[in-house]
Amino acid sequence: MAAQKDLWDAIVIGAGIQGCFTAYHLAKHRKRVLLLEQFFLPHSRGSSHGQSRIIRKAYLEDFYTQMMHECYQIWAQLEHEAGTQLYRQTGLLLLGMKENQELKTIQANLSRQRVEHQCLSSEELKQRFPNIRLTRGEVGLLDNSGGVLYAYKALRALQDAVRQLGGIVHDGEKVVEINPGLLVKVKTTSRSYQAKSLVITAGPWTNQLLRPLGIELPLQTLRINVCYWRERVPGSYGVSQAFPCFLWLGLYPHHLYGLPAGEYPGLMKVSYHHGNHADPEERDCPTARADIRDVQIVSSFVRDHLPDLKPEPAVMESCMYTNTPDEHFILDCHPKYNNIVIGAGFSGHGFKLAPVVGKILYELSMKLTPSYDLAPFQISRFPSLGKAHL
Repeated sequence: MAAQKDLWDAIVIGAGIQGCFTAYHLAKHRKRVLLLEQFFLPHSRGSSHGQSRIIRKAYLEDFYTQMMHECYQIWAQLEHEAGTQLYRQTGLLLLGMKENQELKTIQANLSRQRVEHQCLSSEELKQRFPNIRLTRGEVGLLDNSGGVLYAYKALRALQDAVRQLGGIVHDGEKVVEINPGLLVKVKTTSRSYQAKSLVITAGPWTNQLLRPLGIELPLQTLRINVCYWRERVPGSYGVSQAFPCFLWLGLYPHHLYGLPAGEYPGLMKVSYHHGNHADPEERDCPTARADIRDVQIVSSFVRDHLPDLKPEPAVMESCMYTNTPDEHFILDCHPKYNNIVIGAGFSGHGFKLAPVVGKILYELSMKLTPSYDLAPFQISRFPSLGKAHL
């Protein structure tokens, strides 16, 4: 048996937003936690970097809306602890045709869960948001709780909180080997550790860690172009003008989304919720930048619907999505090793939900009863997943 000082209650691999919140909940409950990150912090190689993310309660699925109620509380708690603003309420405007089924389902869900919202006709939209051009008579659904999360500030605040609560953060330490057992042994490029439980929140690198453990999840890694568009008149799409975040439904196979100008003065973030297949090890290579069909889609959208923006991107950044086939998360224990917990497949909408995801992963790692029904997030929902080699 290892000496007590060398034994961790939990090791968390991956210091993105999900791993950080998992470590935060572990440390809050006085668990001895080590958070490992392969890159030096801060970095822009994963899915959690950048300045901003949308936060909302507007979801098709009621289980996400239920989780978001608690997420807002934990975000507010972290904001208070950090003494810095992490959330700005702008409202989230969903736009689509009156008969759009997604729009109808989201509105019914918000009503059922008593989330404050407004339904706006085409005429009301034109009056309130004259710089949005409606080409097909779209209607709107405004989720009043929606807004902007300051992503980079949130990550930094969380990493600081983990340290202040007694957790240890080691960056620049890549995991090279995991040996399962009653105690899980983790070998990195620097040294070896052991813990009662292991939580893997490694984003695009998840399957690299899981394959030697006899499982491969149906994860698809996409490289997303994140685009910023210059306002013709500075401030016209800014938070100071009470311009909301938006999701535009039904125009293309995937949603378009936008956040009011803020992180770059005079530039509004508008992007396509999809991208191109990518190897996370090669995402910074020049060839990874070749396919910009998604940028062309957004450019024509901006030209047609946001006339006070210039229709050429002023700044282009990138991030990684790790998608599951149904775009719901994986929050589960390894089928064979129940002290190895997996959080993966956040599919480009996990940031806002990370406070509760981290709580669930903490609960799974400590063998506690989960606070939420995890049926939508279990590995077993993918029947094609081969387990013959387990």
